[in-house]
Amino acid sequence: MKFTATQIAEILEGEIIGNPNVEVSKLSKIEEGENGSLTFLSNPKYNNHIYTTKASVTIVNKAFVAEHGVETTMIKVEDAYGAFTKILEFYSQFKNNKTGIETPSKIHENVKYGTNLYLGSFSTISSNVILGDNVKIYPNCFIGENVVIGNNVSIFAGAKIHSETEIGNNCAIYSGAIIGADGFGFAPNADGTFTKIPQIGNVIIEDNVDIGAGTTIDRATMGSTIIRKGVKLDNQIQIAHNVEIGENTVIAAQTGIAGSTKIGKNCMIGGQVGIAGHLVIGNNVRVQAQSGVGRNIKDNEILQGSPSFGYNDFSKSYVHFKNLPKIVLELEELKKTLKNKQ
Repeated sequence: MKFTATQIAEILEGEIIGNPNVEVSKLSKIEEGENGSLTFLSNPKYNNHIYTTKASVTIVNKAFVAEHGVETTMIKVEDAYGAFTKILEFYSQFKNNKTGIETPSKIHENVKYGTNLYLGSFSTISSNVILGDNVKIYPNCFIGENVVIGNNVSIFAGAKIHSETEIGNNCAIYSGAIIGADGFGFAPNADGTFTKIPQIGNVIIEDNVDIGAGTTIDRATMGSTIIRKGVKLDNQIQIAHNVEIGENTVIAAQTGIAGSTKIGKNCMIGGQVGIAGHLVIGNNVRVQAQSGVGRNIKDNEILQGSPSFGYNDFSKSYVHFKNLPKIVLELEELKKTLKNKQ
C-alpha cells in the first residue's frame, strides 16, 4: 500500500517541505534510502546523508535547516525519532492486520472467539479456548485446552501455548516461544533415580506483555507462574515454575530464572544473567549482564559479577582484578626484600 507525503504529514501533524504528492511504500535507513521509501533524520551526525539519500520522504526535526538543496521531500516535526516510531507502529499494525481462518488448520467446535480473528495455516486451537477480539495466531501455532486469550494479542509463527494458560490484552508472543510447558520438577529416590512431579498449575500473563522468540515460561507445580503487566522479555529466556515477575520489568536475552523466585517492579536485568531459585528481588533493581544472583536483593540495588555484588564495589575491585599479576609480582619482590633484611 502506498502513502503520500500529505497523508504522512497528516498522521504526524508535520509540515511538508517539497512535493506533497510523492508516494512511499516502504521504510529505510537514511543512508540506504531508495526511491519510494520513507526515512528519518534525528541524529546530527547523519546530516550529510540527507543530501545524498534516495529516499522519497524524510522526517526531520523542526530545528533542522538544510545547508544546501535536498532532493528528498521533508516532513518537519517536533521529534523526528518519535514520529518515525509512530510510523513504524502504524506500519506494523497495517502489515499484521490479517483476518480469517486459513486452511489447513484445526479449530475445535466449542472454541469461542471475538471479531477479526486470524488463524494461520497448520495451526491448532484445542477445546474450551476463549479468544478476544483482534487475536492474530500465525501459522504452525498450537493453543492447548482451556486457554484464555484477551484482545489485541498476536501469537507469531511456531509459538506453543499450553493448557490453562491465561493471556491478557495487547500482548505479543513471538516465534518459537513456549508458554506453559511442564516445570522442571523431579523427586530423588533412594536408588538414585528421579520421579516426575506432576505440574498442575498454569501460567498467567497480564496486559501489555511482550515475550521474545524462543523464550520458555514453565507452568507452576501448583498455583501460577505470573508475568505482570508491562513486562518485556527478550529472546531465549528461561523462566521456571512458580516464578513471578513484577510490572514493567525488562529482561534481556539468555537470562535464566530458577523456580519460585519473585522479581519486583521496574527491574532491568541484562543478558545471560543467572538467578537462583526461591529468591526475592526487590523493585527497581539493576543487574548487569552475565551476573549470577544467589541471594535476596533489596530495592534499588545495582549488581554485577558472579556471584554478584554491589556495582560500585565491583567497578572498584575490577581495577585490582586486572592488575593481579602485577600485584603478585610486587608482593613476591616485597617478600624477598623483607627476607633479605632478616
